[in-house]
Amino acid sequence: MTERNTPWPVGAPAWVDISVTDLERSKQFYTAVLGWDYTGGDEAFGGYVNATVHGRAVAGMAPPMPGVEEAPHVWTTYLAVEDSAATQTAIEAAGGTTAMGPMEVGPFGTMGIFADPMGAVFGTWQAGSHTGFELYGVTGAVGWCEAMVADFERGKEFYTQVFGWSYTDLSSEEMQYATFGPPGDDSNMSGGIGTEPGRPPYWAVNFGVDGTDEAVERVTEAGGGILVEPFDFEYGRLAVVTGPDGEPFGLLTGTGS
Repeated sequence: MTERNTPWPVGAPAWVDISVTDLERSKQFYTAVLGWDYTGGDEAFGGYVNATVHGRAVAGMAPPMPGVEEAPHVWTTYLAVEDSAATQTAIEAAGGTTAMGPMEVGPFGTMGIFADPMGAVFGTWQAGSHTGFELYGVTGAVGWCEAMVADFERGKEFYTQVFGWSYTDLSSEEMQYATFGPPGDDSNMSGGIGTEPGRPPYWAVNFGVDGTDEAVERVTEAGGGILVEPFDFEYGRLAVVTGPDGEPFGLLTGTGS
């Protein structure tokens, strides 16, 4: 478990959020599945709410911004940065693209939305008063984020060039996968990067639960769907499910969940 009140290290996953078509429906769904409570909702910030666990912020949710109502509804992973404009320049120099340039969000911080050279979409977060995850790796909070890219070596090169990642390679004959860490994190356990043939590149978000099978039952009872039935692997038990807008996310029981 990680509890934090200060900005996350540059290059580390710092936050996740999603745009939803029906905020109240989605709030009810994630409360049923993950036990979330909520704060915020100020119309001055588009009705954005922070999901909380034990009173600590773990994720964000909001209605679509005007003009982008038809944008895909997916969980976005934000990587911590110290200088949003400089990071945008570095992303573009390394072959990435800008979907939305740095935008100040009141006193809370500065966000941007980008894609790596393979097309996996991610955000950046320069913390202000909102420092990102206040809880990580506990039941109901994010437990793991990973970039699934089309070209493993190109993907690693990009994120190292922009964010300074280092890696522990776990690849085998069956898969290409590595865990990563930002500068100063010798454990290389801040998240993962790998390939998933047959799917467009994407960033995946996995939430910690106390019992994957039971959590999947809550998903279906609340109106969600199942993409991948629960299965065991070296680090726990995982399922991939969908929320009210069809958004995929993982449910992970493992160390610390």
